[in-house]
Amino acid sequence: MNIIGSAVARRARGFDMEVLYYSRRRKKNLEMELGVKYVPWIELLTRSDFISIHVPLTTDTRHLLNADAFAQMKPTAVLVNTARGPIVDEAALYRALKNKQIAAAGLDVFEQEPLKKDDPLLTLDNVVLLPHIGSASVATRTRMATMAAENVVAVLAQQRPPNLVNVEAWEPPKYLS
Repeated sequence: MNIIGSAVARRARGFDMEVLYYSRRRKKNLEMELGVKYVPWIELLTRSDFISIHVPLTTDTRHLLNADAFAQMKPTAVLVNTARGPIVDEAALYRALKNKQIAAAGLDVFEQEPLKKDDPLLTLDNVVLLPHIGSASVATRTRMATMAAENVVAVLAQQRPPNLVNVEAWEPPKYLS
């Protein structure tokens, strides 16, 4: 569970929701702090009423939400993707929504941006689609620039970048030795 996932969990707990999470690495400190429960991926799919996605786009997460995942979900489940578009297989999502395999979806990111005017998702009444503008605020852009600078400074100091996504791949650059 990352920073955004933790922020969403705090808000959900404010509504007295039981919050389940899945991550490549279990984070017991967050479980205690936020009152959330780690479960395996399939259990998360089968038990959740709402699934909110907060993962980076990698080869492992591309089409993480696909036909197999939708088949595991409750017919009353709602999917929210504000992370990266290609994490969701939109063709499979369309079929799952059209066939009432899941109840609804909310997306502000898409496999192809901008969304085409004839995209089949636009024909459904159980999906909410927004343009990907969540990071367009001045405060967010300023924070993004600060984080990028912090990462550069850390690498130049031969330290691990504080906002590193692929932790397993980190090796200090040899050219700085």
